[in-house]
Amino acid sequence: MKLGIIGTGMIVQEFLPTLVTIPGIEVLGLQGIPQEMEQVKVLADTNGVAHAVSDFEALVALGIDVVYVAVPNFLHVHYSKLALQKGLHVIVEKPATSNEAELIELATLAAENQVFIFEAVTTSYLKGFAKIKEWLPEVGQIKLVQSQYSQYSSRYDAFKEGKILPTFDPQKSGGALMDLNLYNLHLVLGLFGQPEDSHYFPTIERGIDTNGILTLHYPDFQAFCLAAKDSKGMIGAIIQGDKGVIRTSLSPNAIGKVILEKNDGTSLEFEEDNFQNRLLPEFTAFINAINSKDQNFYQEAMARSLMVSQIQTKARIENGIIFPADQK
Repeated sequence: MKLGIIGTGMIVQEFLPTLVTIPGIEVLGLQGIPQEMEQVKVLADTNGVAHAVSDFEALVALGIDVVYVAVPNFLHVHYSKLALQKGLHVIVEKPATSNEAELIELATLAAENQVFIFEAVTTSYLKGFAKIKEWLPEVGQIKLVQSQYSQYSSRYDAFKEGKILPTFDPQKSGGALMDLNLYNLHLVLGLFGQPEDSHYFPTIERGIDTNGILTLHYPDFQAFCLAAKDSKGMIGAIIQGDKGVIRTSLSPNAIGKVILEKNDGTSLEFEEDNFQNRLLPEFTAFINAINSKDQNFYQEAMARSLMVSQIQTKARIENGIIFPADQK
């Protein structure tokens, strides 16, 4: 599988050294902006990537099969469409799009061109997630679920001083719901499916949510997704049932240790061995699905992304957090 990467930000810098080692993946090129080509070339050379380019057509000309889109949120749909229209598979960083309508458009375009588009969200592909699903029956009837991811953003100080960077910019599809709370949503929806209803209670500064609580209403229990980019706090998930509880030790994009504690006093623990990089399992799964043309896997992943995007879009609009994509 021949891969081209669009973007040179933090996530690419973190993952590229691991990505180039995955069997079956050949990273042919790295696309950056013209003003930063010197840095792009250094990043490519350091990781053994043969080509550094400044435009999409040059990346495609390398003979790639798959595009990894890792640019700011508001640009995801643009580059994903370009790739899909050329019959290329797409792996796009979360959030895949700014709203549900854009994701439906991309899914339709992928189907028309007989290719896949995956949202790169680590949660559902981690072994810890699979273990939670396996242990769910052990806690009996679900009574209460909460997933929390609070992390003081390195860009929040600048935001408070009036410098608006993409992660806090409503013009660029930023905010806590689109970033950290997305992982909470993928965890809860991946385990329990579509809720009956949802409501979002954000703290809004300069037109964007810097933190928020998202409530998900299921027939027999409530789930709460809490995320903050403006403060430190607890991380991890707690799933409470009438026979026990499941806890995780890390945020929902990593999961970490999974702990089962039953009412009878017994307990079990699981922690993934030889954990190299949290993005590795998802990329391995995506490449395997593309190579095997696994429609079932693809449809399940897309359905989950669409559920998340639907809830995010509703939550934002109900609270007056409007992106340019919502006004098209």
